[in-house]
Amino acid sequence: MSQSQNSQTIKNPKPPYEPKVKGPEMNDRDRVNDVLALEKYLTDSFNVSAREASHPSLHEDIMTVLNETHQCQYDMYQLMFRKGHYKLEAEDQSKLDQAHKQFSNYSSQFPYQGSMLQ
Repeated sequence: MSQSQNSQTIKNPKPPYEPKVKGPEMNDRDRVNDVLALEKYLTDSFNVSAREASHPSLHEDIMTVLNETHQCQYDMYQLMFRKGHYKLEAEDQSKLDQAHKQFSNYSSQFPYQGSMLQ
C-alpha cells in the first residue's frame, strides 16, 4: 500500500491492464462494483427482514444470511481497495484526538458506568 506525501491519500495502484479511458464495455472493476452494489442492497433488505421476522427459527436463518452478506460486501470492498479502485483520506491526528475527547465527554450520559470509550 502506498501513501501520497502531499494529499494524505491512502491507495493502491490500479492494475496495469486497466485502460486509462473507460469505454462502454464492462471491465473487472465494473463487475466487482456491481457485486458490491448487490451485496449492499441485500444487506439492507436482510436488515429489514431480520427486524420483522416473527418466528425465532426464521429470524436465526435470516441473521445467518445477513452476516454472510455483510462479510461478502466487506470482502468486495477489500478487493476493490487492493485493486486501486477505492482510496482513503488520512485524517490529521489532532482532529482525531479532538473528536475522541468530545465523544469521551458524553460517557457521563450513558446509563451504565462501564463505558466502551474509556
